Amino acid sequence: MTKDIKKEIMALAGPDLSLVEQALEVNLTPNLDLVRQVAGHLLFAGGKRLRPLLMIHAARMCGFQTGQEIDFSTIFEYLHAATLLHDDVVDGSDTRRGKPCAHTLWDAPTVVLTGDFLLATALVIAAKTKSARVIEVIAQITADMSQGEILQMKKKGNPDLTENEYNDIIERKTAVLIQGACRTGAIVAKADQNRETALKNYGWHLGMAFQMADDLLDYTATADQLGKNPGADMREGKLTLPLIYSLGKADAQERKWMLAAMSRPQFNPEEFKDLKERLTRLGGTEYTNNRALAHVQSARTALDIFPESPSKHLLELIADYSILRKV
Repeated sequence: MTKDIKKEIMALAGPDLSLVEQALEVNLTPNLDLVRQVAGHLLFAGGKRLRPLLMIHAARMCGFQTGQEIDFSTIFEYLHAATLLHDDVVDGSDTRRGKPCAHTLWDAPTVVLTGDFLLATALVIAAKTKSARVIEVIAQITADMSQGEILQMKKKGNPDLTENEYNDIIERKTAVLIQGACRTGAIVAKADQNRETALKNYGWHLGMAFQMADDLLDYTATADQLGKNPGADMREGKLTLPLIYSLGKADAQERKWMLAAMSRPQFNPEEFKDLKERLTRLGGTEYTNNRALAHVQSARTALDIFPESPSKHLLELIADYSILRKV
């Protein structure tokens, strides 16, 4: 079923994805070739282009299809790439999308400044919409995402992280950008408030589901599927929902074992396998999946006010795929 959904998404989105790739190349115009190399290392490493697609088809659902939606959609891929470059430096990550992280190939200051350049590029394109509301949305997204990263750093390694705190982190780090892409589509289309709110709600629930599914994949997918080593969150001291829930259900002895496994400086594959089995037995895996499913259903329900169209169908498929995917 997952392959069928992915195939249908690609059939519907393929032409737009090609245009987005072209627009990303055209709009990336640094003065220094070094900046293009660093930015391109991540930007053209095979990302899903989820956020541009969401903006394009949100706009089209609201009657805006001029070709400008393609250019405007690159705002969200540049923003996303900027945050990934910064996050990998902060987290000391080794791989991203199956390739070495940029900061392992170039010095960290160059990578951080390249991320700043991508952020500035996103703002330049946002200004081309000639909409103060679009610029306001983008500015708020950058503020929220920065605070989300700081909050996650502050809570790193805290075994008492609550589900509410976790939700706050993933809302700021992931959901606001996906929500912003959908909402911006409505704004550039000059949609009425009801439609803008519907797309805002769709994007928020999709973003929450997407991140919960991502956090689950860190414990269930292989390195080849992820494009990075599994268990990265645990090794970096990040508690995500599967672990938070399982720790809450564990008895004192099991909780002590799990916390010791998390804090171990050296990654032990056998210990990680044991941890995954405990997450399943204690219900953390199932609980996370169920929470993600609930968000997907809410995302789909938010689209009910829109008439049937290819764009609406694509957004519904993307919602379903967000939790069925393997990568």
